[in-house]
Amino acid sequence: MGKIIAIANQKGGVGKTTTCVNLAASMAATKRKVLVIDLDPQGNATMGSGVDKYEVAHTAYDLLIDELPLNDVIETETTGNYDLVAANSDVTAAEVRLMDLFSRETRLRSALKDYKDNYDYVFIDCPPSLNMLTINAMTAADSVLVPMQCEYYALEGLTALVDTISKLAAVINADLKIEGILRTMYDPRNRLSSDVSDQLKKHFGDKVYRTIIPRNIRLAEAPSFSTPVMYYDKSSNGSKAYLALAGEILRREEQSASIEKETA
Repeated sequence: MGKIIAIANQKGGVGKTTTCVNLAASMAATKRKVLVIDLDPQGNATMGSGVDKYEVAHTAYDLLIDELPLNDVIETETTGNYDLVAANSDVTAAEVRLMDLFSRETRLRSALKDYKDNYDYVFIDCPPSLNMLTINAMTAADSVLVPMQCEYYALEGLTALVDTISKLAAVINADLKIEGILRTMYDPRNRLSSDVSDQLKKHFGDKVYRTIIPRNIRLAEAPSFSTPVMYYDKSSNGSKAYLALAGEILRREEQSASIEKETA
């Protein structure tokens, strides 16, 4: 059965889209079947996957509002070798329309219900706010991966996000949990980065990934070439970091499955 992971943080500029695109490409490179769902109206994950957001026939709007089948809205030709549900400014209208619809929080979960087993991983790129699109993502997801910079305000935002996840788990998605916390744009020369990193490990323990995503010029350049960094510069530190993250997530899955087997 596939795993659905929402990539979310209420704070913008923390590397959500970068993580979504590059983690998806890294998973696809390990021969996993991967789907990316772009729920951010900016459409950066769409463009970063080599798909022109201005030319797509269908977007997440059609999936959520018009209830078209997933197979009718996916883009299969991407530079990351994964399937994609695209986004553009139409998705802003979807957020507005959702407010008036029945079962508005569960539209994405319903849309994925019959297709979850078609993929090993589904990654959802959420907008940088707690709106109805983000709530749909978290309602559909098994877990939430939180990218964050190691700075003071990011810590405050993380506290608010953890509270939101707890509330959603209590009300609408009992299985929702934190998949992991990913330190992004990390600069080891910065004392604050080290201090915040230590606080994260103290409070969240093994929920904090060992893998750290460094500040890396190739990671920043890759989107302008509409491709994940591993296909732009495979030898870059950014590419190696996301491949390492994919490996860490897969190892965690294997360990979790092994523990479940032993306790069954």
